[in-house]
Amino acid sequence: MDITDQAKENAIEVLKHCAKPVGFYASGLPGGYEALWARDSMITSLGGALVGSQFKNTFAKSLATLAKNQSIHGQIPNAVGTYNTDRRSRVTFNSIDSSLLYLIGHHAYRTAYKDNSLVREYKESIEAALRWVQYQDPNEDTLPVQQPTMDWLDAFPHKYGRTINTQALYYGVLKVMGRDTLREHIKNVINGEIEKYLSLYDEKLGYYLPWMWKNHDGAREQEEWFDTLGNLLAIVTGLATQPIAQSILTYIEKQEIDRPYPCKAIYPPIKPGDKEWHDYFAKCDARTPYEYSNAGIWLFIGGFYVAALVKAKQNEKAERELARLAQANKVGKRMEWEFNEWLHGETGVPRGEPYQAWSAGAYLFAYESVKRKEVPFFI
Repeated sequence: MDITDQAKENAIEVLKHCAKPVGFYASGLPGGYEALWARDSMITSLGGALVGSQFKNTFAKSLATLAKNQSIHGQIPNAVGTYNTDRRSRVTFNSIDSSLLYLIGHHAYRTAYKDNSLVREYKESIEAALRWVQYQDPNEDTLPVQQPTMDWLDAFPHKYGRTINTQALYYGVLKVMGRDTLREHIKNVINGEIEKYLSLYDEKLGYYLPWMWKNHDGAREQEEWFDTLGNLLAIVTGLATQPIAQSILTYIEKQEIDRPYPCKAIYPPIKPGDKEWHDYFAKCDARTPYEYSNAGIWLFIGGFYVAALVKAKQNEKAERELARLAQANKVGKRMEWEFNEWLHGETGVPRGEPYQAWSAGAYLFAYESVKRKEVPFFI
């Protein structure tokens, strides 16, 4: 059995540990993230749904838990099960990707299992979640915006307004829900075909800006570091055209963002004194370059990198990168096949929590993309 097949079998074992009565916990060992996060559970389920029906019930429970705790306004919670001292609650919100991934999750469940029962049961919840996202549009320009720390980069770096991560997920939602007229409009806007002042694609840089907000007489609120996940999601969902996709993947290879393993969360790392630095960064886990989200390697992002290569029809390279991603998931602090949360961005030394659900789930998503030579759910 080659390393990619070994990784598949071990990824399935990790998901068995993460599968709980309420859905997928973010990690599967005691002392880890023992709660259900929307983004973790939905990304985990994208892969878990592709290995037969063994995780069908856990996927359904994840969707049910999120729907049960949906806000009266339609927002899907960020997490259920972690006590928040400010809110004095075990349910937390303040995220935009939770609602978007919840909507994608319903499509994945229906598609993978050929089962429309949950889409019917949660019809009102689905409509409310989409409506909540579309209300995050203060400019009435069809592009949802976000406040700082409202996606997976919830501590570092700082970004707000129109972000590529949110636009890519929103495009994916519109695609899987059949809202074709609006999704084509979004694609044309983000790629600079129309309404160029709203575009996130930068031709000179060759990739999408991480975020952009208002233009003040030529001084635009924006930053130019490379948001790896956001750019990869743009490829996977189909928001990026083929030329833009190739440009993004070339940039990743040229800057070695996929080395020593795929893939660093951002590039370049941000350090004190940089214009992007904020004082509170010194208090978070990303304060040191190449650690945590400050250009640390996140293995779930590596799964989307492999899928993006498949989407761009770079199948041979996708196979090679899948093997490297398998090796990254194999390295451990205490044992083999730890499927860690993140690795040091320069040394590749494993950090964070082992048995991370989305590291395993994203690997399965990547594995099936390579084997099928197409990206499931976003064909």
